[in-house]
Amino acid sequence: MLFDLDGTLVDTSYLHTVSWWQAFRQYERDVEMAKIHRAIGMGADRILDHLLGPDHDRYDDDNIRAAHRSLYAQYWWRVRPTPGAHELLQAVDERGLRVVIASSASRNELEIMMTALDAQDVVDTATSLDDAGASKPAPDTIQVALARSGLSPDEVVFVGDSVWDVSAARALAIPCIGLTCGGISAAELHEAGAVRVYEHPRALLEAGEGAFSR
Repeated sequence: MLFDLDGTLVDTSYLHTVSWWQAFRQYERDVEMAKIHRAIGMGADRILDHLLGPDHDRYDDDNIRAAHRSLYAQYWWRVRPTPGAHELLQAVDERGLRVVIASSASRNELEIMMTALDAQDVVDTATSLDDAGASKPAPDTIQVALARSGLSPDEVVFVGDSVWDVSAARALAIPCIGLTCGGISAAELHEAGAVRVYEHPRALLEAGEGAFSR
């Protein structure tokens, strides 16, 4: 099973939303929080074009990204797993399935989230945006995770919380299970193509072994 991290296994979606909003305001860009929230799941390489438009003035782009990193780092010590995340990964491992992380976060952020998750002993492979060419909805991070774990798309199921996760998995014909704990509704996840949707990792675990299947 492949997993996203931000919003899926760790409760960070709104921390990123506030951090991006503050970063935009520092450079006099007025972007609604609701729009920022729906863009979370993309990496920093894509989110500015998505929110400001592909033809926006890029003069401050690097500064805005740096401001987001600095602002978000203030929350690192508060990062917590989503409900049942640790238990779900343990259960997947106990069923003889491999646990693979495919995240669009930076390497530093991935390490912080992995520490909060406290599941290093059951995670087989973990990849970040630093390992891939482009973030979700491009499938690059998933492709790298598959290559490093020696798995093929027809052997895996992906679990994510955003429409960008669903799109990235669909690009490789991988079924995606959606979780609403990142703040995106079940209707939006189903519309994007999620095969099943649950509230959080605990709900997926409680649904039983059949919920893990393709």
